[in-house]
Amino acid sequence: MPATPSVAASSSWRDDEGTRMPSGDVHAWWPGQNQTLCGVPLSRARLARFPGVLWIDAVWVAETDADAPVMGLCRRCTAATRAKKDRPSRLARRRPG
Repeated sequence: MPATPSVAASSSWRDDEGTRMPSGDVHAWWPGQNQTLCGVPLSRARLARFPGVLWIDAVWVAETDADAPVMGLCRRCTAATRAKKDRPSRLARRRPG
């Protein structure tokens, strides 16, 4: 299994070289599974699979490339791909003030 998940998206577009790229609602997806990291079933949501496009690349394109079509990154998939050390702890003890 790759170190980062691939992408599943609601639509696609072709770049200048003719490569199919994701657009629309974009989710993180592990190849070989039938659902996204946030739990959306690929077939029922009619999401196209992009096994050659890594999630980190989609995040980078969404943040930097103004020429690419709009990609709406799933917030739950984004949270699921963050490192555990970067996630806020729900069980953290706080001193009452």
